[in-house]
Formats: sequence, C-alpha cells, structure tokens
Amino acid sequence: MGVDKDCFLKILEQKQEQQSCFEPLISGLPDDVALNCLLRLPVKFHPAGRSVCRRWGDLFGDKGRFFSKRKEMGFKDPWLFVSCFDKCSGKIQWHVLDLVHFSWHMIPAMPCFEKLCGDKFRCVSVSGDREVVVCGGVTVDDDCPVNVVVKYDVLGDCWIVMRKMITPRVFFAGGVIGGKVYVAGGNGGDRDRFELDSGEVMDPNDGSWRPIASMGAPMTCYDAAVLDGKLYVTEGWFWPFYFVPRGQVYDPGSDTWECMAPGLREGWTGSSVVMFGRLFVVSEHERTKLKVYDLSSDTWETVSGAPLPEQICKPFVVNGYDDRIYVTGRNLYVAVGFVHRLNDDSTDKKLNFMVKWQVVEGPHGFSDITPSSAQIIEA
Repeated sequence: MGVDKDCFLKILEQKQEQQSCFEPLISGLPDDVALNCLLRLPVKFHPAGRSVCRRWGDLFGDKGRFFSKRKEMGFKDPWLFVSCFDKCSGKIQWHVLDLVHFSWHMIPAMPCFEKLCGDKFRCVSVSGDREVVVCGGVTVDDDCPVNVVVKYDVLGDCWIVMRKMITPRVFFAGGVIGGKVYVAGGNGGDRDRFELDSGEVMDPNDGSWRPIASMGAPMTCYDAAVLDGKLYVTEGWFWPFYFVPRGQVYDPGSDTWECMAPGLREGWTGSSVVMFGRLFVVSEHERTKLKVYDLSSDTWETVSGAPLPEQICKPFVVNGYDDRIYVTGRNLYVAVGFVHRLNDDSTDKKLNFMVKWQVVEGPHGFSDITPSSAQIIEA
C-alpha cells in the first residue's frame, strides 16, 4: 500500500509540473507581454518573485537566464557597480544601484587568491560586453603590487579569472578605447615600490596583454579619463601644493605619449567624468564645485549650480551616463547631478553649463562602507 501511495504522489507531482508549464506567467496576459513586465522587476525583489509559482521561480532563480532574456528583449538599463570595503574588516563588497528604479542589490564576491586592499585596484567597464574588469592592486599581508585581472560578466552573474597583466601595478591609470583595456604607469616592484613608465593593452577577445609605448617619465596616477579616443593621465594636486602635477596623454592610433596642456593639468583638481564630449571634474579643493574644461582656451570654467551635497563625504568616486553625473560617497550615498547647457547657441564662446543635485540614500543596514571605484554599464 505504501508503494502505491508513493507512486501516486509522484505521478501527481509530475502532472502538476506539466500543467504549470502551460500556465500563463501572468493571468490574462500573453507570455511575451508578461515577460516584458517581469524582466523589469528590480533584482532585490527576485527572492520574493521566486516563491510565486514554478515559472516565476525558473525565471528569477537563474540569473544567467534572466539577464540573457533582458538582452534578447533589448533592455539597456544603466546600473552603477560600486566596489567598496568595510573600514573595520577591510572586506571588499560589490553593490549595484539600478539607476532606473534606484534600488540596490549585491553581486558575488570577487575571486581573490590573495587578500587585496579594498582601495588600490583599478576598475574599467566594457559596456558593449556588459562587463566590469578589475586589474592590479596590492596585497594586505605583504603590501606587494599584483598583476591579477578578473572580470564580472553581467549575463552570467559570475566572476571570471583573466590572464594576468605583464607587470604588477598599483596606483595606475586605466581606460577603455575602442573596446580594448589600457593601463599605464603606477607603482611596481615589491615592498620597496618604484614608479613605472610602462603601459600595456588587453584585447578582450582573447584576454592577452601586450606592451604599449613608454610614458617617457615614470608617474603614478591620481585620475584618468578617455576623451576623443585618447587616454588622459594626471598625478593630481596633493596638499601641500609644492609641485605642479604632471600629466600625459596617450594616442593609441600612433602609440605615442605627449605632455598634457598646462591649463588642463593644473586645473585637474578632482575626479573626472566625460559628458557632452567634454571633460568635467568634481573638484576636491574648490568647495566640491563642478567645473568643465574648455579645450580651445586651455582653461576651466565653474559650472553653475550648488556644490556637491553635504551628504556626500570623501572619499568619493565619479561616473557619468547621458546627461547625469553620479558621485558615490561614504556609506554609498549617491548624488545625482542633472547637467544641462543654458545656451545652445553654437556661436557663444562660454560653455554655460548648469547642474542640479539630488541625493539617493545608500543600502539600508550598511555603515562604515567606503567606495573605492565605480562603473556604469547597461544591464
């Protein structure tokens, strides 16, 4: 009798599974319309969505499938990926802010063979491939630079270990030009670190690294930006202001470096972002005002509007998407700056930009979190 009962329950379960496959995702809606709706659900609600029914469980339970479906249906929502670390434990975390719904979620921890300092590696994004690439850094135990490279694949919701850089680096420049990842300068060696003048480039198709032209002079990087297909690298101002910072510009077309224009390097006093084909900087020394660089006159102009909101505490990281600047500060408070031009007259020599800020609170339940890097990619 017990065997018959077990067989009956198994048959009943199989029948229920078969029936569930034919049930609509959302009652009263065609599946394609329902899927379009469900793919918009913020990631933080996926655990609740999995418990609704078997088909919802299959969709939300497999992140790789979920993100592949989003790509198939043309979703290109901007997400802010923030690398941060706990000030007490030093543990590295990755938090993601959905810039459409302004909801937070976390992604898996990076695979690190050695414990890395949370604020010493370099991150870049390869938007077309929906990937975040993490390079270099320094170990916690022996303070040695590393050449480790890993990337986070949004579609697979996983980290992938890549081929290592040629040279271990920390405090170096990085940027993506033409889909390739460029790094340059920084500190190398073991505990007695020395400045580097070398650079290298990674082809994401095979993950291989090859050298590029020498910078001509060794230098560490405070900030870097890609503008008009070139990599701009600056040492940045440090208090006390004894020395004017150096700056160099790399042209991948000719594989050459040249000195940065004097006005550009002397006025580069904060973290940069490229918008409207121009270089903007959130200054760390001028009441955290936003300013923009004018190439024709080699000068900087202050952007109209309030300074960075006081809720955003240093250290902060800066990103841009369309006409908005995102500044992420301690405890993952994010200031969103809406930038627009006051005068569209092309004959007007002044740039005349204005910014308005609003603040998005960090994820609940987290404190003493310090951001070290951030990238925006479409997911």
